[in-house]
Amino acid sequence: MTKASIISSCEHLVKHLLKNAEKGHDWFHIQRVRANMRQIQAAEGGDLLQLELAALLHDIDDAKFNGGDENAGARKAREILNQLSLDAPLIDKVCFLIANCSFKGGQKADNPSLELQILRDADRLDAIGAIGIARTFHYGGYKNQAIYDPAIPVREKMSTEEYRNGKSSTINHFYEKLLKLKEGMYTQTGQQIAETRHHFMEEYLKHFFEEWQS
Repeated sequence: MTKASIISSCEHLVKHLLKNAEKGHDWFHIQRVRANMRQIQAAEGGDLLQLELAALLHDIDDAKFNGGDENAGARKAREILNQLSLDAPLIDKVCFLIANCSFKGGQKADNPSLELQILRDADRLDAIGAIGIARTFHYGGYKNQAIYDPAIPVREKMSTEEYRNGKSSTINHFYEKLLKLKEGMYTQTGQQIAETRHHFMEEYLKHFFEEWQS
């Protein structure tokens, strides 16, 4: 198979598998992450085929929605990539990227490959700015958590379990995750994009609290 046909076949499978996904982690999220990835890769380098496949498959079985199985996404991705009859070394590299992409309470791996840096930046850029705000409130509604409750403190340090299942509010999530993402960007391109989106979130929060207290 050509690279183009591999990507096309993978796109078709992912669209089908995500047709009923939570709308912050659906096919449109995949498209945005791919666009972020391509913008970063064009400036920073990295293996584009690995990144295309990893971006397409990175949310194929998210632990937030499968009961907490952190390895399910990489396993599902491996099944799909095997269907495409790809070489084992390429499959291993893509599955590694997927297994190590997510935020998981804020952990930052030591010495990640360029491809992992790019994939993480691309995914996290979709969690900040205008889209990030929309996704955050959508997920908060999906979880039926408070928009904001002054009695619920911001959690400073969390395990993956606490991050996923502990009590919080949507506004707290900005301080627990979203506002931390700019400083966690790996690539120069990711940092530049994140700067503008981060500022937008700060402005949003300023207006939110002005209206909350009025």
